[in-house]
Amino acid sequence: MAKTRREFLAETSLGLVGAAVTGTQQQKPVEPPAGTPPAFGTGPAVGPEVSPGTFAEAEKVVQVEMSSADREMLARSWRGNMAALYERRGGPHKVTIEAEVAPYSRWDPILPGQKRGPERERFVRSSNDAGALPAKDADIAFAPVWKLSRWIETRKISSERLTKIYLERLERFNDKLRCVITLTRELALAQAKKADTEMAAGKYRGPLHGIPWGAKDLLDTAGIRTTWGAEPFRDRVPAKDAAVVRRLHDAGAVLVAKLSLGALALNDIWFGGQTMNPWLLEEGSSGSSAGPGAATAAGLVAFAMGSETGGSIVGPSMRCGLTGLRPTYGRVARTGAMTLCWSLDKLGPMARSVEDAMLVLQAISGPDAGDVSSVHSGLDFDAGASVKGLRVGYFPAWMKENPATEVDRAALETVKKVGMIPVEVSIPDWPYDSLNLILFAEGAAAFEEITLNHAVDQLKVQTYDAWPNIFRQSRFLSAVDFVETDRLRRKVALEMVRVFSQVDLLLVPSLRDEMLTITNFTGHPSLTMRAGFVEVGEARTDWAPDPSRPLPKFSPPRRVPHGVTLIGRLFEEGTMGQAGLTLERAFGVVGERPPGF
Repeated sequence: MAKTRREFLAETSLGLVGAAVTGTQQQKPVEPPAGTPPAFGTGPAVGPEVSPGTFAEAEKVVQVEMSSADREMLARSWRGNMAALYERRGGPHKVTIEAEVAPYSRWDPILPGQKRGPERERFVRSSNDAGALPAKDADIAFAPVWKLSRWIETRKISSERLTKIYLERLERFNDKLRCVITLTRELALAQAKKADTEMAAGKYRGPLHGIPWGAKDLLDTAGIRTTWGAEPFRDRVPAKDAAVVRRLHDAGAVLVAKLSLGALALNDIWFGGQTMNPWLLEEGSSGSSAGPGAATAAGLVAFAMGSETGGSIVGPSMRCGLTGLRPTYGRVARTGAMTLCWSLDKLGPMARSVEDAMLVLQAISGPDAGDVSSVHSGLDFDAGASVKGLRVGYFPAWMKENPATEVDRAALETVKKVGMIPVEVSIPDWPYDSLNLILFAEGAAAFEEITLNHAVDQLKVQTYDAWPNIFRQSRFLSAVDFVETDRLRRKVALEMVRVFSQVDLLLVPSLRDEMLTITNFTGHPSLTMRAGFVEVGEARTDWAPDPSRPLPKFSPPRRVPHGVTLIGRLFEEGTMGQAGLTLERAFGVVGERPPGF
């Protein structure tokens, strides 16, 4: 049993007396005087023995340097001062922290003095005529949600027929794409029949009523396995629906498939293989929302739900030629979604048009008691609103260098043509990638159990840039550096406040590392959308270069879609959507389909 500080002090005092006065009769332990406060370093020594050499080697990992005297004191006092702090993990195991318990500290993207988005709640759909129902099933399958919705509402097509079209396509093309983990046929047909019955009785739930969709397989579905794309969880069956699944059920949407994700939300390889890009079958679809990206681009679902922690909506939307909307952190409740990083994870729609993404966002927005970071927020969107005069910030140097292309530069010119005003902006030259210390530390905490029990060793990818290695390395990150990085995060957020005091939106190359990192950590919303096409002479990958596995090369080069990204003010997705819709119409490239689908 651990000794109290008083017992320890009493025995220590007695030991000192015995050492100074030999030959005397042993005395009773001396109680410290009343009112003596507790002190650090007075508990029993626990844990393995350490030496000055232990800390000399550890300094190389955490990149600090101490003197010999420092190391001597560290080694002498470590087992009393610090080792006991690992009691929760090292034992005795008196407490279990359940998976749903979030850290006490939480990130709030709204800094003091800022308002939380628009005050009015308004959503005005486009009034465009959806036209006649196409004769071919493939033409129906590739139609945007806003058209499908009008056809269902006017009874030109039933939800059941539409659902069967998508189920057939999922089964026919999945072998090419490896994008489906679980086909939810029985649930889908039941939901579709219910939707048709309700609409026949005059009960119309709204624009998503009867629309088939796919869920990234990190969203819990009651009684249907939710695998996180990872071997240790491939037979996991949750009892409840995730909050966004429940909201889409309430909106009358029809769940046709649980779609693939890179294992534990990294890149595009899962226990079933690699999910491929419909536009270029020799390369992965990017990740980690790999299945949602491939399935939506190939017309296998009307829309899909993805998630992003550091680029998992932007990446596959860019590569697969989609519209991907990453909401403001906190707008969409994550209850029932796999946690990778409590202060970064976001859930958002992936679709084939801007208005589709906005229709889905409206249905899934709102707080839930299971997500302590979720908040109420307004959504002010009018598909017919003018965007003239909106100030669109851009970084001149970024537009002249990789990863920007002629498509990005043409998009900036289009901003002018539609009446928005380009404004040059800048940010300090800071080490933004160091913010990833927070991602790695939180991810390692979220998956501590399977790292320590080696279940993570079952994952298909075990390279140095995959989660198993990163989780293990993250055990050696410094807690002090975590706090310092968190302070840098606040400083970066203040810079974004300054930038958005000058502009209403930002237009950036989608995969520009600085802005992808910054806006994920500050929580700003983004809208990635197809803006044109480029030619590539080599397959692209999310993984670090591996000379032993060269990527396929193409001669002549292959033509693939290329997207740009708008960044909006916090909780002002409505303005971002209006600007995106205007640009989408001006670009005029959203309708082209991947060959062979």
